[in-house]
Formats: sequence, C-alpha cells, structure tokens
Amino acid sequence: MSNSPRVCVQVQSIYIESQSAPDDERYVFAYTITIRNLGRIPVQLLKRYWLITNGNGRATEVQGEGVVGVQPHIEPGGEYQYTSGAVIETPLGTMQGHYEMIDAQGETFRIAIPVFRLAVPTLIH
Repeated sequence: MSNSPRVCVQVQSIYIESQSAPDDERYVFAYTITIRNLGRIPVQLLKRYWLITNGNGRATEVQGEGVVGVQPHIEPGGEYQYTSGAVIETPLGTMQGHYEMIDAQGETFRIAIPVFRLAVPTLIH
C-alpha cells in the first residue's frame, strides 16, 4: 500500500459576523481548506461530501462535483487552497466529510476531512 496517494487536508474556520443574523438564527462561517499532495503522483479532486451539524444536532448533507466550481489537479508536492462557507442556525456546530479523488493512474480514493468546529468566538471560554 506504499503507493497509495498521500493527501493532507488542513482547515481553518472563522465566524462572519457581518453576514450573520443571530436574531434570525442565521450564523455564517467561512472555512479555508488547504489540500496538499504529499505523494509522488498527481491527483485530482472529483467530488466533495460534507456533513454539517448544528448545535441542536440537526445534520445537513452536502455533496457535489469538485469544490467552488472546479475539480483541481494537484501535482506532487503541490497544494490547492480555497475558501467556502456554511450557514447554520446555532452559534456552534461542526463540519466533517471527505473528498473523492483520482490519481494519475486512474485509481479513485477517498480522503477523510476530520471534524472541525464552527463557533462564534464569544462562546469559546
């Protein structure tokens, strides 16, 4: 299995106060994702899947082709970074998911995106 693609995913999320409306149960978050290809062969991101859970435990699934309208190719040693957003009904929530990818040899594989928090800063003690 040493030939399996090595892809690393890093996430940073921030609360967008200017677009949020707590009185209307609307909390807007932006997240920036960096996908690094640590392997020796090029890879391409084909699909994304997200499970977004609000503070009440209500889960929403989001899936689709690519990310932000593209299916990026990532060369060995290279990275791809993008920013997207999520809207939830509570000041605290989580996101997790996976990317479906394909390598230069046509093998598809899945990269898990570990759970990360969506949190309004005032709630963090």
